[in-house]
Amino acid sequence: MSAEPLPPAAAAIAAAVGLDTRADAAVRLGTALIDAWGSWGPTMTPDAKRVAFVSDRSGVPEVWLQDVVLGREAPPARRIPLSADPVVAVSWAADSRWLACVVATDGGVRTQVWVVRPDGSEARRIAGTADDHAELGPWTRSGHRVVVTYPSPAAGKPSRSYLADPATGRLDPLAEGELIHVRDISLEERFLILVDGERGQQFCVAVDRLEDVATPLLPHGTGSTDTALVRPAPEGESGPLYVYLASDVGLQRRQLIGLPFGPNGHRGEARTLATRDDAELEAVDADDAGRLLLLVWNVAGCSELELFDTASHERVVITGMPGLVASNPVLSRDGGSVILGVEGPERPRELWHLDTATHVWNRVTAGPHPGSRPLVVPTLVSFAGEDSLPLTGWLYRPVDAEGAPLALPAPAFISLHGGPEAQERPTFNPQHQALAAAGVVVFAPNIRGSSGFGREFVSADDIAGRHDAFGDVRAAAAHLVEEGIADPDRVGVGGRSYGGYLTLASLAFSPGVFRAGIDICGMSDLTTFYRDTEPWIAAAAVSKYGHPERDRALLEDISPLGRADRIDAPLLVVHGALDTNVPLGEAEQLVSALQRLERPVEYLELAGEGHEYRRADSRKRLLAAMVRFIAAHLLG
Repeated sequence: MSAEPLPPAAAAIAAAVGLDTRADAAVRLGTALIDAWGSWGPTMTPDAKRVAFVSDRSGVPEVWLQDVVLGREAPPARRIPLSADPVVAVSWAADSRWLACVVATDGGVRTQVWVVRPDGSEARRIAGTADDHAELGPWTRSGHRVVVTYPSPAAGKPSRSYLADPATGRLDPLAEGELIHVRDISLEERFLILVDGERGQQFCVAVDRLEDVATPLLPHGTGSTDTALVRPAPEGESGPLYVYLASDVGLQRRQLIGLPFGPNGHRGEARTLATRDDAELEAVDADDAGRLLLLVWNVAGCSELELFDTASHERVVITGMPGLVASNPVLSRDGGSVILGVEGPERPRELWHLDTATHVWNRVTAGPHPGSRPLVVPTLVSFAGEDSLPLTGWLYRPVDAEGAPLALPAPAFISLHGGPEAQERPTFNPQHQALAAAGVVVFAPNIRGSSGFGREFVSADDIAGRHDAFGDVRAAAAHLVEEGIADPDRVGVGGRSYGGYLTLASLAFSPGVFRAGIDICGMSDLTTFYRDTEPWIAAAAVSKYGHPERDRALLEDISPLGRADRIDAPLLVVHGALDTNVPLGEAEQLVSALQRLERPVEYLELAGEGHEYRRADSRKRLLAAMVRFIAAHLLG
């Protein structure tokens, strides 16, 4: 299927009530919003005078460079060409001589690590191939080498990390472990800080390369640690070095933990340095001296910033952030500047600069304005799961071209995020805005398993808790109906990745609740997902879904493919042709089963795309297909 006009019968209905025009207008709006490119993933030179970042202003994510000019218009950004494949991330060496870039092989899940000079010369691949996935780690403080990691290539084989020389491509062994990720390296390169473990159960270890000793930094099995930095210890601490962790080990929410450590296995007492009862710590960065930390808190999906003095423990709240959600924050080496991505429902991701002394904000990059039509700013809504668990979601109420709210109840679409550890946040979302423009209520809930709400909540759907998550989706639909927001006969459901799986499960395990569904790169059978996905993805997923052998009966029980005969609502299935995270076979086997059953199913395969749809043309095709499918089955 492609994003073409509605089928004849649906088009006739739509034309009779003016819906074809509304759907076309919504597609045009969504297309314009996709064209409103963004900039994200900043990395600075040591003097904070230049920034490299990723931007899709050409239609495909690429590396761009720009001078940081405050208080006046900056010169145009300069593109750094690498390859035809999308760029995922970029990191500037500490000596400013190299950029390390993550490139999505053929646009798929596997990535390669490239290096290039800031002037665009000497671009070369140093890790990863079309068949071998490689990940980028931190640069050494000298900037002479950078960490690359090859995840486990097969069950039972370790992941291996190396120090790579950007000039020669030489790889020197650094560390190995089951699912390791190197987070930081001490100044003299003696100590590594790495995390290992399955999703939701990652533990942090300090490795003394000289003594070949690994020291766990926090107890294992009581939570997860995913961010770690090593810096010189503040004055008065017992060790020469200090580790700062974003962790929920032994805590209800992810907070800032610190502990001193040093040679000969020395490890001081871990202490909670910064905590909030209403938020989780989602990002930490530090200056080179370890005197100042930047903290980014996730408060029910919105971002709040603080500066933390490591000597006095004074916390300064930063106000005036020009958007609701911050991403990829970077603190300069001297602690004087912050550059980060900022976005909201009405503006795409842009880079902003914060002066840490004056707290003044300045825009670094500015994309095109996303159009003249008013966009919907969602409201945060509370509701309860079927077992009374408190839940929330973001509600996008449809408006007309002048921004006036349309009458309720209305057709509604429940949009389910991936992960399941992802989180729905008030970001720039062309799909949500296009559906709202078409006259559809969009409700994007954070059901159990979502991040941002504490350790118990994010693990509440693990393994045997999956059916409770199914109940949360039903509860979201029931809430919209009970509150008079949604027409009970016109509620659809859709999502991507895990959200696509939840969509299929909602149609298969709760027939009659939803009028239509959209599955985007979702798993249809968890047993075949484990069999066909990348080895390192399968190994990390055991803590979430269950073991492919020990828990096989459970996996079969919660797989929608086995209940395909109960799916009778119209279904749109979308999948990237190069997806090796949730392999293409997950879509093909479901579509084949429904076609054999003569059930209404449409299929859109996106060529040149993996699990993330990074090319603007692909995202436009997807948006058009979604809007017209929903128009036919919920509005028609």
